[in-house]
Amino acid sequence: MLSLGRLAFHQLQRNNLLFYDTDLESCGIDASQASVYSSMCTQMFKEERGIILGTTFCFVHLSIQEFIAALYAHLFLDINKKSVFDHHASTEQENKNETMIDLLKTAVDKALESKTGHLDLFLRFLLGLSLQTNRPLLRGLLTQQDGNDKNYNEIVQYIKEKLEDKKMSPERSINLFYCLNELNDQTLVKEIQTQLREGSLSSGDLSPAHWSAVAFVLLTSEEEMEEFDLQKFKKSDECLFRLLEVLKISQRALLNDCDLTDESCLNLAKALGSDNNLIELNMSNNNIQDSGVKQLCIGLESCKLEILK
Repeated sequence: MLSLGRLAFHQLQRNNLLFYDTDLESCGIDASQASVYSSMCTQMFKEERGIILGTTFCFVHLSIQEFIAALYAHLFLDINKKSVFDHHASTEQENKNETMIDLLKTAVDKALESKTGHLDLFLRFLLGLSLQTNRPLLRGLLTQQDGNDKNYNEIVQYIKEKLEDKKMSPERSINLFYCLNELNDQTLVKEIQTQLREGSLSSGDLSPAHWSAVAFVLLTSEEEMEEFDLQKFKKSDECLFRLLEVLKISQRALLNDCDLTDESCLNLAKALGSDNNLIELNMSNNNIQDSGVKQLCIGLESCKLEILK
């Protein structure tokens, strides 16, 4: 498990899904015996123009690599009293015993730094395994079974503080809500569900964390989003930014008369250029200027809109 875990974690850090025999050997795995080690590590050949470039290895599914990497992070901390992220640590850090909360906070920071989200699911697994209720499942692998009520409260608060960052991308903020789900904390979500039922969102002055909670609730709803009407929420660039992921799963986006500026056009261009369901977009009566139109055109080059106003 340590050898597979080391391989899974270090390759995940580099965002590598395929690795070579030298990668296996550096983790203490004999490439010729890889199939004996685990059925989770499979072998496949990569060919191009009839020329075999070499043998590559991968886990049968990325989520298995992410889970084993998270398990390895717990094992590494348990054995070495160090975080797996501390391989470039200073001398002062090397002499300091890392705690569970140190590991979890660092993992949150590293996941947020990723532009592609390649550490998102790893972070969810890591947090889930840290719960006191799940620790008995690791008995036999971990030497310590410490109580972590303090760790739990501290990491929940740490994630909520991160959610207040106005510059955080909508994708990363949504993942943090999945992380809170792993920690069985739904306080923000329940607050927003109450306001959604009361229909008081358009008149409320919500924080970035609460607007992200709105997005999370709508994204995880069983109802299909046919129409996204920004006026039902709050007419502002900031609100649209926080709800971009909801806009992307909708068929029609009504953004007319919402006091939007060219700032929103830049974000919309990115949304239009990515995977989305939009077939209609209404941007009329906003102060987007020529600069906004130019930004919007970049996104329109690769989208499937049928109606644009």
